[in-house]
Amino acid sequence: MDKLIIIGSGPAGLTAAIYAVRGGINTLVIAGREAGGQLMLTTDVDDFPGFETGIQGPELMAKMRKQAERFNVRFIGEDVVSVDFSKEPFTIKTETKSLSARSVILATGASAMWLNLESEQRLRGRGVSACAVCDGFFFKDKVVAVVGGGDTAMREANYLSKLATKAIVIHRRDALRAQAALQSLVKSKSNVEFVFNSTVEEVLGQDKVTGIKLKNTQTGEISQIELDGLFIAIGHKPNTGFLKGQIELDERGYAVVKDEIQTSVEGIFVAGDVSDHRYRQAVTAAGAGCKAAFDAEEYLENLVSV
Repeated sequence: MDKLIIIGSGPAGLTAAIYAVRGGINTLVIAGREAGGQLMLTTDVDDFPGFETGIQGPELMAKMRKQAERFNVRFIGEDVVSVDFSKEPFTIKTETKSLSARSVILATGASAMWLNLESEQRLRGRGVSACAVCDGFFFKDKVVAVVGGGDTAMREANYLSKLATKAIVIHRRDALRAQAALQSLVKSKSNVEFVFNSTVEEVLGQDKVTGIKLKNTQTGEISQIELDGLFIAIGHKPNTGFLKGQIELDERGYAVVKDEIQTSVEGIFVAGDVSDHRYRQAVTAAGAGCKAAFDAEEYLENLVSV
């Protein structure tokens, strides 16, 4: 039995592992078959401290993992199938193993929702992004589009309006769903345009985005827009499917927490985008991983003293 099992191997999970094992806790990380989290899909990372010329997302995750391995953190490259948090020790089942732990840190993150177009997937990281804060800088003084009509899309459009010469908001309905204050803020920007009743049918470009093909949902008319970047802002889905019935989740599936880190089950902690639907940054996830490790260490110490 392990003292601590961390599920997830993005910035949150790996930071938690480094802090935990340095604190003397026997730690196992269930990395998953797609290890590394969302940064594995990111090319240039210019906003993670310590890299003056930037770093590639996969390279950053490789460095974090090697650092964890240097402290003898153990890894399993499988996905979690199910968990039982109803009693201690907690049970975690992967594809081939049944594991138990005194404490668990959930760092499974959240996945961006995409349009599921072949051209969109092919050009991800080459002009197609799901994070304006992460990638907006690369489109300074260029033309971009944001797909979506909710709060996320408005925040993305507002951020991009400060960098791009023009930001075009594309929404499939005839009215936005975002809160009124956000709508007013974005509509006040002189370089933001809106295209309603339209869906993206194809992302144009070979090695990088050069434009998009739109379809009017009312008339069926096809049109094209030339642009340099496309930001998909139709929401994120937390990777918590295996946690239903085990910890409290909100209506969107995010882990419900108190004191930032503690879940509804004592001894089960979270870190990163699995509970954070606001910031969704590598550096905030890493910070949460540090907090989770400290809280797990305190929890385990109290178990021993009881």
